Amino acid sequence: MNYYPICLDITSRNCIVIGGGKVAARKAQGLLDHQAKVTMISPELGEESATLHAKKQLTWINRPYQEGDLTGAFLVIAATDDPEVQERVHAEAEKNNILLNVADVPKWCNFILPATVRRGDLNVAISTGGKSPALAKRMRKGMENQFGAEYEVLLETLGALRPLVLDLKLAHSENKRIFEELLHDDMVIWIRDNQWDKVTNHLQNVLGDQVPLDCLADIQAQCAHPSAGSIDYE
Repeated sequence: MNYYPICLDITSRNCIVIGGGKVAARKAQGLLDHQAKVTMISPELGEESATLHAKKQLTWINRPYQEGDLTGAFLVIAATDDPEVQERVHAEAEKNNILLNVADVPKWCNFILPATVRRGDLNVAISTGGKSPALAKRMRKGMENQFGAEYEVLLETLGALRPLVLDLKLAHSENKRIFEELLHDDMVIWIRDNQWDKVTNHLQNVLGDQVPLDCLADIQAQCAHPSAGSIDYE
C-alpha cells in the first residue's frame, strides 16, 4: 500500500475509539495528546482506559459498537480484535468518508499511524506501510537517542524568531538567507550544553539590531522542563 504522509490538526475534533483495552487506551492517549475530543465505545474498560475516563479526559459509551456510532466523527480508531466488528466499522467509515485506522489490520485502514518521536512541536515519524511495526519501533528507539530534548528548544527558538524576521518585510530571498543562517550547525550542541552566550552571539551576528532577542529568556527557561514523547504504531 502506498500511503500519503500527512499531519492532521485534530484539535477539538470528534475522534472515536472502538474498544476499551490497553491498545485502545494507548490510541486514545495519542489523540488526547493532540487535543482531540475523544469518545470510547466499549462494553467494558481496562485499567488504563478507566483511568482516562475517571479523569474526564474522554467520553465513554458503555456498550458494543452499533451502526451509526460514527456519525459526526472526524477520525476513528478501531482497537478491537473482533473481525466482525472491524468489518462493520470499516463499512460505515467507507460509506461516510471517515478516516479509519483498524489496529494491526492494514486491509481495513484508510490511514495508518507512524512510529513517532516527539519533541514539543517537532515530530519525527517513520512508517513501514503496515508491513513491520516491529521495525518501525526499533528505528523509533534509535531516533529517540538521536533527537534529544534540545531539538524542542531549538525549534521553539527558530519558531519565535520567524515572525519577527517576517515582520521586517524583506524580500523572500533575504528571508530565506536569514532562516538558513540562523540554523548554525552547532546550535543543537550549544543548547544541549546550556551555552546560551554562544546561541545569543550567533543570532545577533545574523540578525544585527533589527530583531530583539527578548524571547530567548522564556525559551531558555524551557530547558529545565522539556516535553518529550514517543508512540509505537505502524
